[in-house]
Amino acid sequence: MATNSSIEWTEATWNPVAGCSLVSPGCTNCYAMRMAARLSAMGQDKYVGTTRKSGGKAKCSGKVNLDEYSLNIPRNWKKGRMIFVNSMSDLFHDSVPEYFIKKVFEVMAECKHHTFQVLTKRSERLSKISSQLSFPENLWVGVSIESRDFISRIDDLRAVPSSIRFLSCEPLLGDLGAIDLNGIDWAIAGGESGPGARPMKAEWIRSIRDQCARDGVAFHFKQWGGVNKKATGRTLDGRTWDEFPRKLAA
Repeated sequence: MATNSSIEWTEATWNPVAGCSLVSPGCTNCYAMRMAARLSAMGQDKYVGTTRKSGGKAKCSGKVNLDEYSLNIPRNWKKGRMIFVNSMSDLFHDSVPEYFIKKVFEVMAECKHHTFQVLTKRSERLSKISSQLSFPENLWVGVSIESRDFISRIDDLRAVPSSIRFLSCEPLLGDLGAIDLNGIDWAIAGGESGPGARPMKAEWIRSIRDQCARDGVAFHFKQWGGVNKKATGRTLDGRTWDEFPRKLAA
């Protein structure tokens, strides 16, 4: 559990679920697989069995573990912070039962002094069960879109009654083309980083940024990525882009 996250667009991470499975090309080099393997080797039980070795690399095994103990963690953080929920999994994975998703939502509703960010690639399930969930004002909901093939996830997100809806275009693997940003408050974009990182073109990022500027959507450029993301940095056209939704600023 990270109380000071290195992720540029959040402050802390909270993982009541561990383990995942690959659902689209953006998952191929996910950092969570490598991290879960290390945490399992360090003796953290919640990550045991969530990865397997393939070609010498850690891959998702498909096993998902629920961590009831972790549900209390945000209650124990007295100072309000921005919290990325399930940085090591996906809350809307098919193996996460609805009763447990509701428990996570109950904690977020109770901890009004925090802002929670839930990000999913499984937008169809999110849309399907959203009517059975209560969305508190301090919850932001987003979907990951790595290429034009998955642009429909935005439509699923629009159907969700979240106070803030956001897109994570990372790792960006292709030009998204024209994006319907109606009902979207924030877009994060960035290239893939780490071993085997796939390249990203500058015009793909500029297209997202310019469409956000046109439609009044906050834009956050996370990184160029690559094998050494520190070397490539996160400057775009002479500056960093660290915008957040207007409701947060207010």
